[in-house]
Amino acid sequence: MRSLYTGFLCLFFCLNSVNPVFAHSVDLNSQQVTSLEKIIADLSQVQAVFIGELHDRQAHHDAQLQVIRELHQSGADVSVGLEMFRQDGQSELDRWVAGEIDEPQFVTIFNEHWQDWPLYREIFVYARDEKIPLIGLNITREIVNQVARAGFASLSDRQREKLPFATCDVSPEYRAFIRRALGEHAGEVGNFENFCEAQLVWDMNMAKVIEDHLTQQPQRTVVVLAGSGHSWKHGIPEQLSRRGTYPFRVLLPEVPGHIDLRTIDSGDADYLLQGVDLAPLH
Repeated sequence: MRSLYTGFLCLFFCLNSVNPVFAHSVDLNSQQVTSLEKIIADLSQVQAVFIGELHDRQAHHDAQLQVIRELHQSGADVSVGLEMFRQDGQSELDRWVAGEIDEPQFVTIFNEHWQDWPLYREIFVYARDEKIPLIGLNITREIVNQVARAGFASLSDRQREKLPFATCDVSPEYRAFIRRALGEHAGEVGNFENFCEAQLVWDMNMAKVIEDHLTQQPQRTVVVLAGSGHSWKHGIPEQLSRRGTYPFRVLLPEVPGHIDLRTIDSGDADYLLQGVDLAPLH
């Protein structure tokens, strides 16, 4: 990963200090501060848009909703893919969007798949109100945990039936990321290759679900909401690219010291969303 050139950093932080009211977005391909209007125009031309998150950051979900809303209002035929919902919950997502489930009922369902409903609520309510399809992308935690402990080969034929075959075939950048993540979970998994295969089962399966949706509805732009470790270009987007030609963009919210101008470049994402903890995008 490379830092952007020093002159640009100076220009950007000067802009930020003069006008701290707004969050700024950086186009990592052109190395320029850009506008939300220009980003939306770009996103409307692709089939998949990955927006990362730290799951417990309300500001990240607010930025995701802002992009979904602006893209939908631009006339794009939007769907929303969700890491936080398993595929076996698809019928409940469909009923929610159709208005057949009230909020208390749906919160109970949501809590069976994920947690922190209040952080995600506005996204789900907007999708329901605007009849935007929601797609469950995830697989059961039991499968991921088993692969992390004992490898993909430990799965039964039934468990593997609908899963893509997973081996630790990843970029050097993603391999380094997985090693860092393994450091936090070293006592929970068997070895590096198993942990890597678990990450790949996750990413490859979500890519497959996205591909299936786009095959059935190629006019759609799928906005994928997932953790930044899945959303960056070495994660789900890489696996989607291996399955076919699906133009995509990646947007990552800034996490100073981890995801910022010093640590990522256009090989990792297309846009860096800066300052979303302070204000909306503009």
